[in-house]
Amino acid sequence: MTVGIISKPKKTELAEVVPALKQWLEQRGITVLLDRETAMSLEGVQPGVPRTELAGRVDLLVVLGGDGTLLAAARAVGDRPLPILAVNLGGLGFLTAVTLPELYAALEQVLGGHHEVDCRRRLMVEVKREIGLGEAEVVATYHALNDAVLNKASIARILDFDAYLDGEFVSSYKADGLIIATPTGSTAYSLAAGGPIVAPAVDAVLVTPIASHTLTNRPLVVPGNSTIEVVVKSQEETVFLTVDGQVGLALHHGDRVVCRPSPRTVRLIRPPGKSYFEMLRSKLKWGQR
Repeated sequence: MTVGIISKPKKTELAEVVPALKQWLEQRGITVLLDRETAMSLEGVQPGVPRTELAGRVDLLVVLGGDGTLLAAARAVGDRPLPILAVNLGGLGFLTAVTLPELYAALEQVLGGHHEVDCRRRLMVEVKREIGLGEAEVVATYHALNDAVLNKASIARILDFDAYLDGEFVSSYKADGLIIATPTGSTAYSLAAGGPIVAPAVDAVLVTPIASHTLTNRPLVVPGNSTIEVVVKSQEETVFLTVDGQVGLALHHGDRVVCRPSPRTVRLIRPPGKSYFEMLRSKLKWGQR
């Protein structure tokens, strides 16, 4: 068995956590590979491997950091059905639900085959741009675990969008932006913009306006097999598409952002003995019974 370790670079805990974790795994006959960022932050451990290459050479991925580190790891995994054990090294961390003290207990369960895995759906996000004569081409494709966000580049006037669901016109939006989110992403930017929390097992997609200038434009929850198309109507303002807060591009007037179910999933190892709502109570400081 081979285990890969991906971490958030320059975290002070890594100097203690990674060597001890590597030793613990190797004592059990497991080969350990580090991503390049982790190896560079530690002196004299071993050479690192590019993340995209690492994901193709391991049977299990341990991610040390926060939700951003996990999102980057999920992007590197691509379409591989690779289980990920995400360990929170500080911060809120809705996706990195395993705490550092729980790391070795979680690994014991995984190595013993007693763990549970949540398969999280992703969105396939395509940007279509007109090339003339009524034809359009796909200029970018992404697979989002959390969300696709159309937002302003800077302090500017409000943006204009038209939204369609399975070809049917839904609404025109005048807002600071628009979020298309998965249930996994419902606790990310969508939540901050006033969207609902949706349990990961629910097959749905969220459409959440950011600071809508029409009070009746409220967040929508639509079936997970829907195709959502957003047309950029703003002509003078720069609109950016950002996927999972990490990658994206500038959009042009008339560009169409098409979101539909992705064939790719992300396999997250569930923390030992923790339910989704227990995690919410812990992260959001909800009252206890």
